Amino acid sequence: MITGLGIFTAIHTLLSIVALLSGMPLVADLLRGSRSSRWFGLFWTTAAATSVTGFFFPFHGMTPAIGVGVVAVIILAVVLMVARGTQRSRLGSFIFASGLVTSEYLLVFVAIAQAFGKIPLLHAAAPTLKEPPFAVAQFVALAAFVLLGILATKKLKVSVL
Repeated sequence: MITGLGIFTAIHTLLSIVALLSGMPLVADLLRGSRSSRWFGLFWTTAAATSVTGFFFPFHGMTPAIGVGVVAVIILAVVLMVARGTQRSRLGSFIFASGLVTSEYLLVFVAIAQAFGKIPLLHAAAPTLKEPPFAVAQFVALAAFVLLGILATKKLKVSVL
């Protein structure tokens, strides 16, 4: 039987997947030194909706998921302010590019945690998410996104907002 929480979880998950997938071409555009407003709008909207809907799940105290959600909302708010601002600057470009790459990383971070929690083979390798396979997966993702962030901010030297 499908419950209201089950439907809500499905919507939240769908938003997360769309945000994750739409963030990929957006980051690719940043790496080319440009931004596709179509990808920005879809990514920003679904990433923000993912973060906000995450706060409506049953609350059982402060968790890493809540912390990631708070950070994600703050980053997305700052990115939107920079994107909608009239002043174009190197700092604005840096904030825009690094904020979007960080937002995509946070989605990947959560996806990795969900994969280790839900996929039996991965769950068996790291049942408490404190084992080396989980740490290695998260480290590799972090290292890749740090590199992507550096490259994106270098490519977006002059604001293209």
